[in-house]
Amino acid sequence: MHRFANTALILLSIVGICGCTQPAADKPVEGNAVKGSAKLKNIAYTDPSAKVIHVFVALCDNKYQGIVPVPKAIGNGQDPETNLYWGCDNGVRTYFNKSKDWQLLQKRKQKNQLLERVIYKHRKQNVYLVADAWDGRTIEKTTEEFLFSCAGQLKDTVHYKDKVIGIGGNAQLLSYIGHDGLMNFSLSDKFNNADGKTRDCIILACTSQKYFGYFIKNAKAKPLVWTASLMCPEAYTLHDAITGYLNNESNKQIRNRAVAAYVKYQKCSQSTALNILVSGF
Repeated sequence: MHRFANTALILLSIVGICGCTQPAADKPVEGNAVKGSAKLKNIAYTDPSAKVIHVFVALCDNKYQGIVPVPKAIGNGQDPETNLYWGCDNGVRTYFNKSKDWQLLQKRKQKNQLLERVIYKHRKQNVYLVADAWDGRTIEKTTEEFLFSCAGQLKDTVHYKDKVIGIGGNAQLLSYIGHDGLMNFSLSDKFNNADGKTRDCIILACTSQKYFGYFIKNAKAKPLVWTASLMCPEAYTLHDAITGYLNNESNKQIRNRAVAAYVKYQKCSQSTALNILVSGF
């Protein structure tokens, strides 16, 4: 669909299958203050008849993220339309729009840090997927909101016609897609589980098991798929992992689906993909 997609794949393979630069530190540093933290929303809502998946996408950004630059059009973190992780062929919005499993209900332009939101309904199951495109310069805020949601500290709702959809900590599955900003900044130790609930999560960002692990443990979230090394966080991996999740498959089966998708689109060996995509702690 977008003429930039093939260029992106070629470039990503040249720089080592992702745009991440090497971090300055080996692990996140707990205890540093985070500037600009706002009071968290706590709108609890549960619909036992439906499942909700909430996806946080930090748009690829050459200027504001610690990445090896990609072509200008796909690396503009303020433009969702052509962004590598959103509007390109394998970006979240475009890929799920083309999926036979999901129906797009609504695309909403947002304001400020959150640039766009899309709402999908699964065609066969009572499952909603809400995906948010965050301005690439606010990757720290995006990471915080994802972690607060995993911990059940941030809960919200969206409305579509007469339907109320619980997002953030109200969702059963949470996902983060994009650059692993924790390679470049540290967050304070404040993502402790708030309500005793265990939420599933998928984190497709370079070496996310290492950098997100401390926070995910404290949030008491369950990592279905995340990464042990550098990777390209495009939507096919997420899409196929979700298929296994909705089929109530085991963690191993969900991971295998993610691995198969990664092998297909990245044209790498299965052993390589198995070393990249892992499950659990």
